[in-house]
Amino acid sequence: MQVRQHTLSTPHASVAYQLSSFHFGGPAATSASGKKVYLQAALHADEVPGMLVAQFLRRELLKLEADGKILGEIILVPAANPIGLSQAIHGAPFGRFDLSTGINFNRAYRHVADELKTSLDGQLGADTGANVALIRQQALAAVAKWEPRTDAETLKKTLLGMAIDADIVLDLHCDNEAALHLYTGTPLAAQLAPLTALLGARAVLLELAAGEEPFDEACSRLWWDLDTHFQGRYPIPAACLSVTVELRGEVEVNYALAERDAQALLRFLAIEGVLDIPGAADDLPAPQCVPTPLAGVEPILAPHAGVLVYLREMGDVLAAGDAVADIIDPVSGDTTTLRCTVAGVFFARSAHRHVLRGMNVGKVAGAVAYRGGSLLSQ
Repeated sequence: MQVRQHTLSTPHASVAYQLSSFHFGGPAATSASGKKVYLQAALHADEVPGMLVAQFLRRELLKLEADGKILGEIILVPAANPIGLSQAIHGAPFGRFDLSTGINFNRAYRHVADELKTSLDGQLGADTGANVALIRQQALAAVAKWEPRTDAETLKKTLLGMAIDADIVLDLHCDNEAALHLYTGTPLAAQLAPLTALLGARAVLLELAAGEEPFDEACSRLWWDLDTHFQGRYPIPAACLSVTVELRGEVEVNYALAERDAQALLRFLAIEGVLDIPGAADDLPAPQCVPTPLAGVEPILAPHAGVLVYLREMGDVLAAGDAVADIIDPVSGDTTTLRCTVAGVFFARSAHRHVLRGMNVGKVAGAVAYRGGSLLSQ
């Protein structure tokens, strides 16, 4: 294993931030599998479960490396946001947004496909492997040209520079309170199926472009954007399986869950040929969901302030019209029952039990797309 330190702050900054990455195996180009994997945890720095999972991953990867079982290149970033980890408001950790700009740490990544549409013109051919190699080379060059204006942008450039040429990108997050669920690009659903089953995901949310340039899309969407741009004249596969893994809720931080999740991730990497773990593909558990469109998720909003009482548990399958929660006015005692309007899995909810008007108190993964716009922020 090699440990690398990445400086994020300028020489004259009043504070200094440093990012650590851990590198296992050998370069993908010279490895047995030819594959590169990038894993990171806590890009939203107050989402802790992934950081604990990363401890188990590091321990197991060290053993696998010592035994010669790593067949590709693996980069692990166990704490992907040192800036966010340093932020707190009145004693409460605050790692989702950069306090200096208000920008979400998982938004506004560089979408290099727009540059590559020009730079690749006339250079692609009939060889799929050659096209993939060229696109990755130019994607890395485009990220290298990014001129950050803030420490947060420097962080984003550093993370993207390590991930954008990877075959597999696993970005470990969590929700407020949630069943385990995944976000990925629509063309990647079939390849993701073993991981869906191994993790026991209750929802897999698919989209071609969710809006606002999150990290996972910055790594994967360029492939189908380029394929569309060149109108199928050249073979351009969806060569990066990039996934946002939502590891349940913020307080579900325990050794048993973390070890189980880490083993599922490692077994998936073995199925993908990056690790030598015999029998990894045998006896996969049955999937607990089928993929559905991100645009089919119904956000359930509070119509007024009050005490929130949930009537259903996360992971429950709901019919349209089912009651999800009550909101009780603490003064008058008036109660409003909130109902979903789509059928689907109730996969996420709020950890707060007093809410204000307009707050999102739940999400139901419906099978039919009906929303548009910036889907991750609704």
